[in-house]
Amino acid sequence: MTAQTAPSTGQKLTAELLGTFILVFGVIGTAIFAAGFGGGEGGLNVGFLGVAFALGLSVLVAAYAFGPVSGGHFNPAVTVGLAVAGRFSWGEVVGYIVAQIVGGALASTALLGILAFGPGYESATFAGASTGYGVLSPGGFGLGSAFLVEAVATAVFLFVILSVTTAGRAAANFAPLAIGFTLTAIALVSIPVSNASFNPARSIATAIYGGGDALGQLWLSIVAPIVGAIVAALVFRLVFDRARAAAAAAAE
Repeated sequence: MTAQTAPSTGQKLTAELLGTFILVFGVIGTAIFAAGFGGGEGGLNVGFLGVAFALGLSVLVAAYAFGPVSGGHFNPAVTVGLAVAGRFSWGEVVGYIVAQIVGGALASTALLGILAFGPGYESATFAGASTGYGVLSPGGFGLGSAFLVEAVATAVFLFVILSVTTAGRAAANFAPLAIGFTLTAIALVSIPVSNASFNPARSIATAIYGGGDALGQLWLSIVAPIVGAIVAALVFRLVFDRARAAAAAAAE
């Protein structure tokens, strides 16, 4: 693929699949294997802070690797939000979302295979990394808290994406840094409340092996991020797109 050749649909979908795989493998692998390692003895576990950094770093790496090919969504809520904001074609939305879900599911399946040759699989292992409320909330927060934090955090995330990648407010090479650090920051707030997903593909990936509670609460991890992304996209268009249009008209 030369610099002058636009990526094909197959290349973009493959990039989304691989990028989502990296994201889920990195953050869920950290949550399963490293967050509570050894019960915290000896300082070997990484805790909430490590999981938050794993999320940010995984997206950062995936964005640098595959962002130039597909735009680096790796998240159905981001894909829908960008389409609502007028920055992505609605005709490509379904394909992107399918690729993201498949990439996430492959990553959690790989983690399942690692577990199978180690301590063994238990649904509680993936339930502990699943997003939700009540029994799935590390802090025991309820439905309202989990829904609100997932929606607000996703809205913040999409605002940053729209600002640094599609509105010309930052150099393209630095956009993944801003996106990765934003994810780390909002994850630090959200992990105790909802286990911090902001990403339906990531939530589906853990829920499919997480048992009844994870599957029963999966709707929240799909609806809340998409609602947050849509609200952010509409506000962004209302505030920033209109402001740019007015400035362009005044300059003519």
